[in-house]
Amino acid sequence: MHDIMSAQIPDRLGKYEVMREIGRGSMGTVYLGHDPYIDRQVAIKVAHAEQLNDEEGGDRYRKMFFNEAHTAGRLTHPNIIGIYDAGVDGDTCYIVMELVEGGETLKDYCRADNLQSIDKVVEMIFKCAKALDYAHKQGVIHRDIKPTNILVTQDGDVKIGDFSIAHLTKMDSTETMPMGMVGSPRYMSPEQVTEDYITSQTDIFSLGVIMYELLTGKHPFAAESFSRLVQRILNEDPADVRELRSEIPEALSRIVKRAMAKDRADRYQMGMELASDLSKAFDALLEAPQENITEQEQFLAVKQLDFFDGFPDAEIWEIVRAGKWQDYKDGAEIIIEGELDDSFYIIVHGEVSVQKHSKDLRQLLAGDCFGEMGYLAKTKRTATIVARGPTSLLKVNSTVISQVSLNCQVRFLKVFLRTLIHRLSVTTEKMSQEF
Repeated sequence: MHDIMSAQIPDRLGKYEVMREIGRGSMGTVYLGHDPYIDRQVAIKVAHAEQLNDEEGGDRYRKMFFNEAHTAGRLTHPNIIGIYDAGVDGDTCYIVMELVEGGETLKDYCRADNLQSIDKVVEMIFKCAKALDYAHKQGVIHRDIKPTNILVTQDGDVKIGDFSIAHLTKMDSTETMPMGMVGSPRYMSPEQVTEDYITSQTDIFSLGVIMYELLTGKHPFAAESFSRLVQRILNEDPADVRELRSEIPEALSRIVKRAMAKDRADRYQMGMELASDLSKAFDALLEAPQENITEQEQFLAVKQLDFFDGFPDAEIWEIVRAGKWQDYKDGAEIIIEGELDDSFYIIVHGEVSVQKHSKDLRQLLAGDCFGEMGYLAKTKRTATIVARGPTSLLKVNSTVISQVSLNCQVRFLKVFLRTLIHRLSVTTEKMSQEF
């Protein structure tokens, strides 16, 4: 702890070790932390002491601070920053969350001199739209979607964060509640600036504003004063994005306009609609987002397998993202007898044939796995594995598993060993019958 404010923060909060400051915002200071029980680095957001102790606004600030854990804590999505824990240690309020390496936000890509390619912008907005659709279906409205609240990972992925003013709706009701003017003025929807009823569509409007900025480097409602900003949001249509960047296709221009429609009846109703339109309009540009769609499908498929029974969703996501998804056509050789290989395979779809000296020994179906000995000792394969019909596998090795959290590693190893023991016992029984 090196400055006056951070000097007040202890070296430990609850079970977490506090290492150094990595960021600061209006809702708190963020520190790099370490969870010794799971052995992973985390981000720890600590509430500002002076705001907590403020006589007039302290209670409201505390409620907003912990609102992030209350709302985002129920969300598990690859493009939403995960919330792990929250607590109070002495006079210090803190929230423990997923650490996003890199520290960049979408604000860095909203400058005219640092614009991303159109397909990259589409990819990022696509992922955000899918993440918001998921949050909205869980009853969470963010209400403060802006570039600085969307982090960019080192590999170019995006993560939505800061749910401090998010609103939790009733899942069994379509009613909304008037919430007053909350959010960041430059990214507010018309209903926010008029303090009207807020729905999930307000997040879509804000995302549309971000899309406009990412594509053009200009804000659609830029104004010199708050009153002028409000006037423009309510009554003026921004310049067409194609006037500012000629290579933008007309289809994308229409999508931006619909996302920022002032009348909610004309705006996208859900994030999935926006994502779907992006996909339809840009099949050629959306190779990366298509991979994201596949990743969602991979997660759902893997989650159904007995192998992952008892795994929390977050850990399944870790393995799906760290592992390698492989598709094979009928008759394709997956493993060849005599080759060196240290991978372990889990069948997600289809079936395979186990062969030795070109003779079929047995069939393995979805949910089965193979390659245990190679995974353990990187030995030569003792059999050939051939796809029988279209087959999809999840391929993992020790390097992949070392990338996931310690909890996930332990859970995976337990299931792996149980599978190995079962396989060996079956083999032993067959051998005893032969003799």
